[in-house]
Amino acid sequence: MNHDFPPPARAVSAVTASVLAACCLAACSGGGDETPASLRVNQVGYVAGEKKFAYVMGDGDRLADAGFEVVDERGKPAGHGSLGPSLGGWNTTYDDVRAIDLSSFDRRGTYRLRLVGADAGPSVRFRVAPARQLLDPLRADTVRFFGTQRDGEDVLGDATGRVASHLTDEEARVYEAPQAGSSDRRAAHPALSAVGGPVDVSGGWFDAGDFLKFTHTTSYVVAQMLSTVRDTPSVPGLREEAGHGLRWLDKMWDGATGTLYAQVGLGSGDKDVRGDHDVWRLPEEDDHLTVKPGDSDYLIKYRPVFRANRPGEPLSPNLAGRVSAAFALAAQTEAAEHPAQARAWLDKAAAVYAGADTRPAKGDLVTTTPADYYQEDTWRDDMEWAAVELARGADALGDARGSGWGDEALSWARAALRDEHPGTLGPADVSALAHADVLSSANPDDALAADLGAELRRQVETGRGRAAEDPFRSGVVPSDFDAVPNTFGLLATAELYARATGDHRYDDFAAQQLAWVFGANAWGTSFVVGAGDVYPHCPQHQVANLAMSHTGRGDILRGAVVNGPNDAGLLKDGEEFEGARPCSFAPDDGSWSRFDGHGAGYVDDVRAWQTVEPADDFGSTALYALSLAVARS
Repeated sequence: MNHDFPPPARAVSAVTASVLAACCLAACSGGGDETPASLRVNQVGYVAGEKKFAYVMGDGDRLADAGFEVVDERGKPAGHGSLGPSLGGWNTTYDDVRAIDLSSFDRRGTYRLRLVGADAGPSVRFRVAPARQLLDPLRADTVRFFGTQRDGEDVLGDATGRVASHLTDEEARVYEAPQAGSSDRRAAHPALSAVGGPVDVSGGWFDAGDFLKFTHTTSYVVAQMLSTVRDTPSVPGLREEAGHGLRWLDKMWDGATGTLYAQVGLGSGDKDVRGDHDVWRLPEEDDHLTVKPGDSDYLIKYRPVFRANRPGEPLSPNLAGRVSAAFALAAQTEAAEHPAQARAWLDKAAAVYAGADTRPAKGDLVTTTPADYYQEDTWRDDMEWAAVELARGADALGDARGSGWGDEALSWARAALRDEHPGTLGPADVSALAHADVLSSANPDDALAADLGAELRRQVETGRGRAAEDPFRSGVVPSDFDAVPNTFGLLATAELYARATGDHRYDDFAAQQLAWVFGANAWGTSFVVGAGDVYPHCPQHQVANLAMSHTGRGDILRGAVVNGPNDAGLLKDGEEFEGARPCSFAPDDGSWSRFDGHGAGYVDDVRAWQTVEPADDFGSTALYALSLAVARS
């Protein structure tokens, strides 16, 4: 599950102190003189015609006079040069990091890079090719990842051997959400009160490595997918996969009663009742449990549904905005070929939008149960996003309501700029998506256009400011949660800014972020499964973990995006989980710890949800960012 801070204590994702304490120190002991320098490159490859950033980390005295050389695939010299100036130290072992400028290598092909004049490790391979050639396979892999996340009847089991799951969701009961819990963020008491049903909430996608389903994240993912369909070169299967999520989102909206359902499943239970996070298993096993009301596993088989609002009452505006945006984007993408269906989506989008509570009390925004799974404190950006997509949908269908929604989009944009303090693009902040579409389609006046452009620029500048202080030029804080999806959020925002304003000042920054996430980082690993030469093999994902036991494959989740590095101190405590297949992957020296630094650690171990649990919103943000990069190139 995607979190911005430590979530409930979860045995499914805990890390044993005895195994990982030694792997998670901020730096290793030992003299730098004994450690060869390490080269870091973008393992997916560099886009021809763009800046190309590589790095070497090692002992400062030895790197001071070092250089590099490059040979082509035939082993013939292709070029050489000097290392750049010191960018700072990373840890006590690697007290110097220097850049290697490979931008002059623009001929398509595969090369090898090695150091000269230093005690270097082995050479490394890098590739130069057009953006589509490099990134299209990754985009297709990410779409296939969502196929692995499917729940219900329509399950794609080619990689995992899975079958249909959670068929009991077809007749689920609706419950009042439990009250907020104690400091460990569990439900105060999972003895829930049924208030309605049955409702059909089957299908959709699992949110992450567990099996909960959330309107909050699914609406964000579907809307991003449909934006990708609308704005960028096609990706095989994407429209169909977005449709799978859209159909589930439609089930979560009961237009007849004005009720929006927010969640399927109970996260954590207590000593008497178990929830989804308390059991490690394949999802289809839940349907075969023999249980009766009051049994500890009853809510695992008969999963509760929680509402975002009582029937007919106003909707939390953050959820209303993003659900409306998803439905309106469906109208846009269907308008040309299926206009009647598109009008139905537009009407649903309008109904959800009209039901929003636009004067919510502070702290009353609905996300998940408990809300700590996904925190959010902004909502005007969601309403702005909804309004501008409604306007675009209406325009595509010749609907006269479009001009009114366009005016409202401008009003919400002003309100968001005035009253909210956005961060990085993700499920808690969609302002970059909303602002970019207002700039490109809602005809803002000059003053508002300037303010929207300045806000997009501010968001990217925040990342660029961090990158200026980071030895690997990362625009995120590596010890914070969700470093990798936040990197993709910065990349997407930089691309949206360039598209909306024509200002390409951040193209080099975007190339740096792409390099970092695909291997030009301290650990020398890509953070996308299947991408590059070194990538996560043991994600904290129950289906992948258990399916690996009979397939022997470590890339079942190809295209999955993981959290990446995190606070090293969080990786020291935890416990084993019964039923999980042991899985740990490390570099050749047997440990990632020598590369930990700046308070950040990384491990590739199935128990380490903090670093290697994938999530749907991670994947959709990456897909959109990569697709925008392809569209620009």
